Amino acid sequence: MTSKIPHYLLTGGAGFIGSHVAEKLLSMNCRITIVDNLDPFYDKSIKLKNLAGIQNNPHATVIIRDILDEELYINDLQDHYDGIIHLAAKAGVRPSIANPLVYQDVNIKGTQYLLEFAKKKDIKTFIFASSSSVYGVNKKLPWSESDSVLLPISP
Repeated sequence: MTSKIPHYLLTGGAGFIGSHVAEKLLSMNCRITIVDNLDPFYDKSIKLKNLAGIQNNPHATVIIRDILDEELYINDLQDHYDGIIHLAAKAGVRPSIANPLVYQDVNIKGTQYLLEFAKKKDIKTFIFASSSSVYGVNKKLPWSESDSVLLPISP
């Protein structure tokens, strides 16, 4: 009896958290496909360093594309995925205030693209991480994920 190796689609896998998630999944004998556009908000060399130990692993595929690129879903993501771990997002509170439409596009529309892809491919597991900025100005300290009042500080 052979067991199937789980395969996960990981967006934002070149980031700090994403690269650690990728390393953990690989250590658990999973296959991963990372999608990251190497957004310049954080230094590209740091992201490439984060990917250095991952991209040479035979169970890892790294695709440098934007989650807003519809061709990604048509041409590049043809494998079967057991789950999606969505960590890709446009970062930065101040720039999101200066240019909210770009952030809306990436963080909302990009997430919607992935949700539609999951629906089309019948991927039941979808893990989505967000920024702590969604909790914003909460006077209750320490705040908790279960707090009912969210007062975001940025778009």
